[in-house]
Amino acid sequence: MHDSTAMSKKGLRYLLEDCVADSNAALKGLTIYPRGNTEIFENLKYSALRDLSMKNCSYIKSLPGFGTGKIVVLYFNNHYDHIIWFWSVVYAGGVPAPCPPFSRNTGQRKKQVEHLHLQLKAPIFLTRDALREDLSANIDLRLHAIDQLHVRSPNHLRVQICDNESNDVAVLMLTSGSTGKSKAVCLTNQQILAAVAGKASVRPMSYDPTFLNWVGLDHVASLVEIHLQAIYLRTEQIHVDAADIVSRPERFLRLLSRHRVARSFAPNFLLVKLAQMFEDPNTPITDLDLGSLKYISTGGEVNTVKDCAKLAKFLTQYGAPVNVIVPGFGMTETCAGAIYNVAFPQYDLDNGNEFASLGICMPGIRMRIAAAVNQEDLPLTGAHRVGELEVSGNVVFKEYFNNPSDTSAAFTTDGWFKTGDQAFLDSRGNLHMIGRSKETINVNGVKYSPHEIETAIHDAKIEGIVQTYLACFSYRSDSAPTENICVVYVPSYAPEDLQSRYSVNKSISTLVLLETGASPYVLPLSSAAMPKSTLGKLSRSNIKINFMSGDYQDFVNMNDVAVELHKKNTLVAASTPTEYQLAKEVAAVLNLDPADLGMETSIFDLGVTSITLIRLKQQIEATLGIADIPIMILMANTTVRSLAIALSELALSHDPDDSVTPYNPVVVLQHRGSKTPLWVFHPGVGEVLVFLNLAAYIMDRPVYALRARGFERGQSSFKNISETVDVYLAAIREKQPNGPYALAGYSYGAMLAFETAKRLNALDQTVNFLGSFNLPPHIKMRMRKLVWTECLLHLAYFLGLISEDYSRSLSDEISHLPHAAALDFVLNAADKDRLAELSLTQEGFENWVNVAFGLQSMAREYEPTGSVSSIDIFCAEPLAVVAASKDEWKSQQLSRWSEFCETEPRIHDVDGSHYTMINEQHVFTFQKVLRKAMEARGV
Repeated sequence: MHDSTAMSKKGLRYLLEDCVADSNAALKGLTIYPRGNTEIFENLKYSALRDLSMKNCSYIKSLPGFGTGKIVVLYFNNHYDHIIWFWSVVYAGGVPAPCPPFSRNTGQRKKQVEHLHLQLKAPIFLTRDALREDLSANIDLRLHAIDQLHVRSPNHLRVQICDNESNDVAVLMLTSGSTGKSKAVCLTNQQILAAVAGKASVRPMSYDPTFLNWVGLDHVASLVEIHLQAIYLRTEQIHVDAADIVSRPERFLRLLSRHRVARSFAPNFLLVKLAQMFEDPNTPITDLDLGSLKYISTGGEVNTVKDCAKLAKFLTQYGAPVNVIVPGFGMTETCAGAIYNVAFPQYDLDNGNEFASLGICMPGIRMRIAAAVNQEDLPLTGAHRVGELEVSGNVVFKEYFNNPSDTSAAFTTDGWFKTGDQAFLDSRGNLHMIGRSKETINVNGVKYSPHEIETAIHDAKIEGIVQTYLACFSYRSDSAPTENICVVYVPSYAPEDLQSRYSVNKSISTLVLLETGASPYVLPLSSAAMPKSTLGKLSRSNIKINFMSGDYQDFVNMNDVAVELHKKNTLVAASTPTEYQLAKEVAAVLNLDPADLGMETSIFDLGVTSITLIRLKQQIEATLGIADIPIMILMANTTVRSLAIALSELALSHDPDDSVTPYNPVVVLQHRGSKTPLWVFHPGVGEVLVFLNLAAYIMDRPVYALRARGFERGQSSFKNISETVDVYLAAIREKQPNGPYALAGYSYGAMLAFETAKRLNALDQTVNFLGSFNLPPHIKMRMRKLVWTECLLHLAYFLGLISEDYSRSLSDEISHLPHAAALDFVLNAADKDRLAELSLTQEGFENWVNVAFGLQSMAREYEPTGSVSSIDIFCAEPLAVVAASKDEWKSQQLSRWSEFCETEPRIHDVDGSHYTMINEQHVFTFQKVLRKAMEARGV
């Protein structure tokens, strides 16, 4: 096809010259669609492109101040002008600098133009008359409109063509500069020629592959990945305007089919749009022939495996190979893509990746992961070690033009380019991106990449968001001790739609809380306030700068007013003295403004925990003068209005010594959400307060807890496991008559969940998720050891009254004591502040021990039988008395669930110990593991 070795010794011009010298290639060329039209096009043969460029170079050489090596900024808004004048500058011996669109803000635009003028040492600007206004500035520019060149310049039919040496700068590519401070990347002839040769070798083809480009030539992917590589391979190339593809993604597929395209480029946002289009029954796709399509490279932002694999499957229905999407990594500094994953999606599906691996290096580049140690970069060895991605090789640039400080800062002392990306290599040497180092969000000492958070929001498919306009970044206000998270988006609802604004902002806040444990600041913006690059990519750094500098203050003010107005319109005010007093107490305990608390607002929605619920119980008892309010009343009446009614009825009831409190095993911890409800079964202590922390993080499905009988006045405890399961099964079926069901039990509760799942299966009901929170199937030997005093000690440890070590040391000391004496001993040794915090009386504590002892006693002869279809086991550090280590706990005890499961159990490691795995310290990480496990089971 061509002698790449010989060509590599020449300048960039010889790509086109050698192509034209090939008689077959000379008849090929470019098909260019004008903006706003994807039906009528113009053909430009490579020979005609060469002739036009040679003619135009005479005009360029006649411009005042032009000479060999002079920088010429190309500012055009269409492919035809950009391509013609790019090559015209090359033939004249100048250095073309394709320029992206400037900011829409007049002041910002002038700063960008003036910065370019200084940075590029008074370059020549080429544009059209219609675009002159974009280049207005407060300084004199060497500005020329091509409309006038033919009139003013001499008509030289043939001029001396300049030959650049292979190491000369061939092109300047401008980095993102919406802040007014773009950098100019020097791409040399040698670098570009090495890059196109390397790209062509990634997936070589036995036929001439037609290329399709829809990105402006000011982007390195358009110039090198498509335009120059197509010339290198001497094949056809198609160009269409970006706006015509982004506005109607199906046009991309139509053009791929019409021109029998083999290679193209598409960032993740376009791939996601295409996948959504295939799923939409209102946009049928027919008559596509993608049999020639072999390669859609993608980069610039992370690719979600789920969405891209789904699209790849759709494309195979029209003839494309399953590995047609090729994720990769590249930068302007590496001549676009230079690291590719040609095994997508199978490699990533097999490895369970959420985001696509970016593959391995093409010829011409090397990569390594390094960590900064004492201001020196130390290469990291071994798989899955996170550090900064560094690259070197022939396709990597050597300097930024006229910018020695940034050039020096960009390279290590041994010559590797620091990309600024956090990444790691897997065991097969494939690159995995974490995120931009400067964009990493640090929440409570844990680092998150913005694209993780953005992907979670995208996946939630929240109505009211324009999905391609969403960005997340960290910021710190002057008064804040730590970083905060800001999420900005463009709404699809009308500005006056207060309900939609509230719903969207709350949904985003909830999702970010689930991902990071922090509540974000959520701000709707206009699309004009979130400009995109030519690839349709948002710049988080620029949006953050605009946010911090106050450019969005009008949006902030508008949003604050709208939120306050919605609050006033929707919050139900107190109507009785009791409601008013209760609202005051709830607000005080939860540190809220009473004006923000509606009478119909669930306290569980406000972040109540087991401790705050007990504190609230104490406050209400003291304020209203009602002695010993059962905690169940607060758990069953979660709004101020319903609680006021329940307390009024309690105050009017007859003598409590003669009453029996009705028993309902179901506690509604979370009532919202459309996904399958999650039923959680109490641990061996019988109470469900422990689940309040967990339920606060599960917002997409109802959460119902099952509480043991015997805590309230006059209630008898369960007699045996069969009775317990009968009662719980009936309560579940009454609340949720049909499956699929999702059940999970904490410790002892896992046994009850297992037995309930079998009963449901016997009723032809499906249980799609069964979770065991750190309980093995065989428990009777442990239950036989739990005499009354052991239950007392374990409950004391479970409630945080004494430490685990102290509870073990007391075992022999109190085992011979009567129950009352043992109880006194433990209460005297207990943490007094914790006792007060829990509002535990001796009578209440003794009754709790009796309930726990009754539950444990029921399981002394328990032997598991039968089987369930699947089980997920959440493994925490075991109690010291049951296993010496976590590994022993898993291998010798938890793994035995396989004896009672039709499929291999899935074991998930979680933080904390047996009694702390879902407490305030560890619940955040636990809920992430739980939600991921449930998603993997399809619930």
